[in-house]
Amino acid sequence: MPVYAFILADLVAISLLVFGMYFPRHRRRDLIVAFLSINVGVMGVTYAMTNADISLGFGMGIFAVLSIIRLRSTEMDHAEIAYYFTAIALGLLGGFPALSASLSFTLMAVLLGVILVGDNPRLLSRSRQQQMVLDQAFTTEEGAREYLEALLGATVHRATIRKVDLLNESTVVDVRYTLHALVERPAEARLGADAFSPEVAR
Repeated sequence: MPVYAFILADLVAISLLVFGMYFPRHRRRDLIVAFLSINVGVMGVTYAMTNADISLGFGMGIFAVLSIIRLRSTEMDHAEIAYYFTAIALGLLGGFPALSASLSFTLMAVLLGVILVGDNPRLLSRSRQQQMVLDQAFTTEEGAREYLEALLGATVHRATIRKVDLLNESTVVDVRYTLHALVERPAEARLGADAFSPEVAR
């Protein structure tokens, strides 16, 4: 199959990844150009290496160095790192016309399917993870867990104490929890929000 088919397949795949999955879910515009450029760049360099006297290990080493530099240059969460490496993988598959078209396109579809399911907002939607600063000093994780369950109205699966300040009575804790149910805002909070609505303003 001509190389243009691989290029087209890669462009379609990266477009679905960026504009169909990443941006609608994460809304971070500055990473769009990063995902697109790294994908097309990897695809082009990979295709060039397959037609030149350069070892594959040398090329993969270059990609690894570039990836480390890119990941250290800005803050990215784990989901965005997954999108970043998926963009690289799609570029690699699109730049190897020596592979059978069916295998390459199937692997592209599998990568997109994994991201589609794994980063779906409905998947484990009540599970949360965050780092919190508590206004009390807890020296045991059991005490912090009981306090957090009452505070969050959730089942705390893990509460790891990161820092305890006995002088100022504060605790930094990393907590993993599951919400019992979606809690509605109190009437006072709804009233305060409605005060700024166009209908109330008029």
